[in-house]
Amino acid sequence: MSAYPPDRRDFTRTAPVRLWEDGFASDPYRYYAALRSQGVVGWAELAPGVPAYVVTDRRAALEVLHDAETFSHDPRPWEATVPSDSPVLGMMRWRPNALFADGAEHLRYRTTLIDVFDLVEPYDLRGRVHRAVRLLAGRIGPRGEADLVADFARPLIALVLNDLFGLPDSQGDRLNEGLGKMMEGGAQAAEGEAQYAQYVLELIAAKAGRRGDDLPSHLLDHPAGLTREEVTWQVFLTLGAGYEPTANLLSNTLSRILGNPAYYSTLTSGARPVMDAVVEVLHHETPLANYGVYYVRRPVSFHGVWLREAVPVVVSYGALGRFAEQDAAAGPHPSDASHLSWGAGAHACPVKQHTLLLVTEAIEQLTQWLPDLDPVVPRERLAWRPGPFHRSLSALPVRFSPRSPATASTAASAASSTSQGVRT
Repeated sequence: MSAYPPDRRDFTRTAPVRLWEDGFASDPYRYYAALRSQGVVGWAELAPGVPAYVVTDRRAALEVLHDAETFSHDPRPWEATVPSDSPVLGMMRWRPNALFADGAEHLRYRTTLIDVFDLVEPYDLRGRVHRAVRLLAGRIGPRGEADLVADFARPLIALVLNDLFGLPDSQGDRLNEGLGKMMEGGAQAAEGEAQYAQYVLELIAAKAGRRGDDLPSHLLDHPAGLTREEVTWQVFLTLGAGYEPTANLLSNTLSRILGNPAYYSTLTSGARPVMDAVVEVLHHETPLANYGVYYVRRPVSFHGVWLREAVPVVVSYGALGRFAEQDAAAGPHPSDASHLSWGAGAHACPVKQHTLLLVTEAIEQLTQWLPDLDPVVPRERLAWRPGPFHRSLSALPVRFSPRSPATASTAASAASSTSQGVRT
């Protein structure tokens, strides 16, 4: 990097790749190819009139993720340049939490989150997942058909997270509605942000008045001494980051499994672990496709591109997965072809293991309860939700043999015993 090199490339006269278009949801790889045709850093729009640099090369992405002196997470200089009604503000505006902080402040926030999530033991999380699967499978089992997005993935994550955050099961629809609108970044984004913010404010008000054995209460009592406002914004971050990406990871993985009959048959027999499918999704259909957002502290040249201040620099995890193999094969110094969906550096996801356990356990339990899930729509014809940040299915309709809760419970017990035998 240099101060102002003569060979810099400035994108101000280049037509941006519009990630907010409906076509991006249906075929993101065409848009990633257009970005890569511009080089390892491309020029895009996250919303009409909201430009961004997009990094599509793994080695360049790692430079961004590890260079805290050049790249910051603080969006406030950028915020001053965009209209107050921009549909992406809900996802990108500054808040006093770990995502938008740097240095010592970030470390303080991040440490509190790691500490409180460390209190959630794997057996405890597994038990919460099993309870949620039993509840949902009991609802859909007798029907013989379901939408695994609306009837399983999204309500299951809502049930588990509300349990962890000390909220009743009945609050799941509110969580789903507010976050869904905000994530899509469309006309209802501001409404969704307001709904979700109200959800969190009510939660913190309740926990401030009466503690419980839940994550917000542990944050309020953490030795770091977070203020009530700081706790509110940590919960705003963690509840949102836990819900949308995890629900999408779950439904995307189910889609990949069900779309491959050979894969599904070996999975249900216990011969192939769910984790294989999860890793494939993180590589090829990562839930947070374009949400590694940084800002340069000063104008710099980066891989031949002149990066200006107050313009987002987006690490595209979706594009990285798409191009990882070809980048690794290109040489002369082959890179690791693995995905970067968990991030890297100081801001890498702090709850990776919790997320993986939740998703794999949910799929294993569901396929034990309902072992003959049959997709109604071919995988290539499934619809995807709009939005520049995520890769999220609109629906995943399936059919299966109707099962009462009692029948499903017996089948699940038998499958569990068989599966345990295979693992042994």
